[in-house]
Amino acid sequence: MIQYVKRQHLDVSKYDLCIENSIQSRIYAFSWYLDIVADHWDVLVLNDYEAVMPVPWKKKYGIKYIVQPYFCQQLGVFSKQKSDDMEVLQFIKKIPKIFVKVNLQLKNYFSQNTSFSINKNYILSLNDCHENLFNSFNKGRKHAIKSAEKRQLSLKKVSINKLIDIQKVNYSYEFSANQIKKLKDLSTISIKKKNAFIHGVFNKDVFLGGGFFLKTDSRIIYLFSAFNSQGKSNQAASFLINSVIKEYQNTDLILDFEGGNISSIGSFFNSFGAQTENYVLFKRSFL
Repeated sequence: MIQYVKRQHLDVSKYDLCIENSIQSRIYAFSWYLDIVADHWDVLVLNDYEAVMPVPWKKKYGIKYIVQPYFCQQLGVFSKQKSDDMEVLQFIKKIPKIFVKVNLQLKNYFSQNTSFSINKNYILSLNDCHENLFNSFNKGRKHAIKSAEKRQLSLKKVSINKLIDIQKVNYSYEFSANQIKKLKDLSTISIKKKNAFIHGVFNKDVFLGGGFFLKTDSRIIYLFSAFNSQGKSNQAASFLINSVIKEYQNTDLILDFEGGNISSIGSFFNSFGAQTENYVLFKRSFL
């Protein structure tokens, strides 16, 4: 039986153990992660935590609605067995009707159901040596990396604040104060848990930008990055990603680039030899 369990009544140990042991495990679904990125969240639970589906939600003008949190690309049903379309649909049907709108991104891929829109993600297996991985890059990406290496770029640890400062000045999109706080909290706690690292790219002592990566036993996730104009012209992003690939070569890890629906971004990730991994967007509205 699937039950709706509020966050305050959740057996956190059993919930996190289910996420950890699930074949679909993602760092986004752990309780500590959702406590940071979601305004509110509850869980749909099958029997004694045999399978779970986190439900992040917000409230505005007294109306409750489900929405995917920032910095949380995929959720869905987590269990020790592969979830088929029918099982996931059973969970979705149990979402309380009090939520007048649902906009949720699920890592579970629906091969038969056309009521879900498909989103693209890009991943790269690091289970090979860097030489072979580099050979799978396209010609333009190889040239960009060699160009960056000729400039003798280097990596150093930096704080999330330095990346946020770069983002504020060099990008058209703006984070709200709440989103910035969540990103900072996520950085602090995930690094403390040894589930993240931040690399800054430098040209001598000049800071060009960098990236914030989440890290688990199975994936390295390219969560957030920002580069200034000098970093872009010096191919700092290509240098950064290639450096991470080189650092974690010959491991069972997957480099998860996040995103790819925007063609230019998808092309950039694909240029590293990345493969497409689909996930779905589920929408429902009673308005």
